[in-house]
Amino acid sequence: MKILVTDQSGTRHELEGLESWRVMEVIRDWGLNIKAECGGACSCATCHVYVDESWLKRLLPASPEEEDLLYTAPGRQANSRLSCQILLSDALDGLEVTLAPSSAKD
Repeated sequence: MKILVTDQSGTRHELEGLESWRVMEVIRDWGLNIKAECGGACSCATCHVYVDESWLKRLLPASPEEEDLLYTAPGRQANSRLSCQILLSDALDGLEVTLAPSSAKD
């Protein structure tokens, strides 16, 4: 399945992922500029992304832990999510996200 990721410089990437993989893992493994310091444990908010508005209703709601981390994330918006908390599925094939500036490694 595919996800479309716009990086911090505005370049759009079409990435291949596998069902049940975390969106963060796909972004990281394709070598895009994402910190993802906790490796998916929902404890750092360094995999912060903006989900395209057309996809928001297809995602499971954010857990209280994710909401707490997003509250402290720089640049939080209404469509902010942690990419480590989004699991790929057939329903999310074609998901579009943009990497938040705060998620950059450099």
